[in-house]
Amino acid sequence: MPEQAHNAQYLLDLIKQSKRGKFKVYIGMSAGVGKTYRMLQEAHSLLRNGVDVKIGYVETHGRKETQELVEGLPIIPRKRLIYKEKELEEMDLEAILNLHPEIVVVDELAHTNIEGSKNAKRWQDVLDILDAGISVISAVNIQHIESLNRDVHEITGVEVRERVPDSVLRMADEVVNIDLTADELIARLREGKVYAPEKVETALRNFFKAEHILQLRELALKEVASQVVRKVEAEIPRNSGMRIERFMACISTNEKTTKNIIRKTARLAKYYNSKWWVLYVQAPRENPDKIPLDRQRHLINNFKLATEMGAEVVQVSSTNVAQTIIEEAEKRDITTICIGKPHITLFQVILATNLFSQLLKKLSESDIDLVILS
Repeated sequence: MPEQAHNAQYLLDLIKQSKRGKFKVYIGMSAGVGKTYRMLQEAHSLLRNGVDVKIGYVETHGRKETQELVEGLPIIPRKRLIYKEKELEEMDLEAILNLHPEIVVVDELAHTNIEGSKNAKRWQDVLDILDAGISVISAVNIQHIESLNRDVHEITGVEVRERVPDSVLRMADEVVNIDLTADELIARLREGKVYAPEKVETALRNFFKAEHILQLRELALKEVASQVVRKVEAEIPRNSGMRIERFMACISTNEKTTKNIIRKTARLAKYYNSKWWVLYVQAPRENPDKIPLDRQRHLINNFKLATEMGAEVVQVSSTNVAQTIIEEAEKRDITTICIGKPHITLFQVILATNLFSQLLKKLSESDIDLVILS
């Protein structure tokens, strides 16, 4: 891009950023910690100070304390939609944009919208609201963050299907953790402040086990800490001598390992607030006409996952995989290459060992770190 055009685009980006609404997200380790309650308290405080704040969507889940806080706040009525012969309610995005309040409260960021809505996900609605210059206060549970999906599944055994890309949280101007101890959360559960009484014992035996809560709490604290690091990196000038981390995940068509490599590299990049890439080097034996359709489909889905999580995807064809990895890394000033443990058959051992040796040899001649992800 010519320098003049580049400068013009930079100015346009700055203008657009200045017109964009501010984005605040409350994060919690699970349902019941008080995210919605805190959002409503903040809305009341804003209203008392003369700020035009409205409720775009709030879900009280029948909790008496939370329901009482809704009283007195201006609410934008929900849109009614017919889906599978049932009348359902959704947040009215069009009404929010037309009314254009200064701030809107939007609960359950990871929610999937009813089929036929403008956007598939509520977080996409929020992006539209922010682009319109309206500030948003929202909330999400830690298990809905895309890069933590596997960790949450390993901790709780629960597959969380509604997820928010990490890139959405990176857009937040402020991220606040609503924290409780495991004992406090379990006490709230037993008092009926989280779920209806008939659901309490089932919850205590499953998701709300004390050891699960402790691990989810740790994830939530780490997530907010990484957001603080991101803000510090963005707002405090770097020491000119400091190494700027840049990550590259090297993936294959192996379905078992690739998603994990992408998610773990995303977490590393997010922690360092750095750019990152996903590289797929297509060897001759991996030409589309030589690999099964299901592996091609997995590869495409993984490209999509990487893009949603903020990576730039690079796909190249080469007969020398190790050399190509180094060349692509050097082009982008990569500081750390991330690869997965190879899942190989006996017939591939020699080839794989040779590839790994080549990669190590070439890396030893550069200033690039290698991380092998489990």
